[in-house]
Amino acid sequence: MSQLTSKQWILIRSKLIPYLFLFPALIILIFTVFWPAIQAFYLSFSSYENIGDTPQWIGFQNFIKLSKDPIFWQTLENTIWYLIGVVPILVFLPLILAILVNQKLRGMNWFRTAYYTPVVISMVVAGIAWKWLYAENGLLNQILKTLGIFSDGIPWLTSPDKILGLVPISLASVMAVTIWKGLGYYMIIYLAGLQAIPADIYEAAAIDGSDNIRKHWDITLPLMKPYLALVAVISSIAATKVFEEVYIMTQGGPLNSSKTIVYYLYEQAFTNLEISYACTIGLVLFLMILTLSILRLIISQDSNEFTV
Repeated sequence: MSQLTSKQWILIRSKLIPYLFLFPALIILIFTVFWPAIQAFYLSFSSYENIGDTPQWIGFQNFIKLSKDPIFWQTLENTIWYLIGVVPILVFLPLILAILVNQKLRGMNWFRTAYYTPVVISMVVAGIAWKWLYAENGLLNQILKTLGIFSDGIPWLTSPDKILGLVPISLASVMAVTIWKGLGYYMIIYLAGLQAIPADIYEAAAIDGSDNIRKHWDITLPLMKPYLALVAVISSIAATKVFEEVYIMTQGGPLNSSKTIVYYLYEQAFTNLEISYACTIGLVLFLMILTLSILRLIISQDSNEFTV
C-alpha cells in the first residue's frame, strides 16, 4: 500500500476536524438523550415499579392497560382540546399583531416591547400571577362583579363544568395563559418574515389597486405561508407538551378536567412511581410529537422557501 501524500493527509484531516468538534457534544447527547430514550422504550414493555429492581419483560401489557385507562383518554381529550383552542389563535393573532407593530409609526417600539414582555417572564411567575387573577376574590371576578356580570364570580380554576358542553372552564383558563405567554414569541417570528418582504412589492400592488387591508390578503398571506406553517407546527408541539401552566395553576384538577398527557405522565412517574407505565405514556406522546415533526418537514419541503 502506497503511503499517503501530504495533500491527502491535509484533505483527510480537514474532513475529520469538524467531527472532532462535534464529538464532545455527541457524547453528551448519547448519555443524556439517546441512551435514556432507549431505556424508556424498553421500560414501556416491562414491569418496573421500584427503582433498583430488575425490569421484567411483560410485552404489550402496559399498552393494554393504557387502552383501558379512562384517565388517559380524558387527558388525551384535554390535550386535543388544548390543540384546538390554542393553536389557531397562536397562528393568526400574532400575525395581526406583527402587521400592526410593523407600521412605521412613532412609539411603535414601545408596543413591540409590551407585546414581547410576557415571553421573557418565567412561567412560574406568570402562572402564580394568573392564579391570583383567577382567584375567587381576584381581579377578574371583581371586575365582573363591578360590571354586574356574574355577581357570584366565575370559578376559573375550580370548576370541571364545560363551556358549551365542550371544554372545561379550568382547562380554558389555563389555555388563556398559554396564549398570553406565546403571542409575543410568535409575533417576533412573523415580524421577521414581514420585514423580509420587499417594500416595492406593496408599492406595485398599490398601483394595481391593492391597498390597505386587501394588500395583506393579496401579498402578505401568500408570502407568509412558510412562517404560518412553521408557527402552526411549533405551537402544536408546544401545546401537546404543555405542563408548567397545569402544574402551577391547577395540578390537573378539578376531577382531572385540566390534566394533560404530560402532567399525567409526570404524575404516574413521580407520584405513583409507576415508571414503566409512565414510559408507555411517554412513548405515545413521542409518537404524537414525531407525527407533528414529520408534518413540519413535509410542509417545509413543500413551501421550498426556508427550513428551520
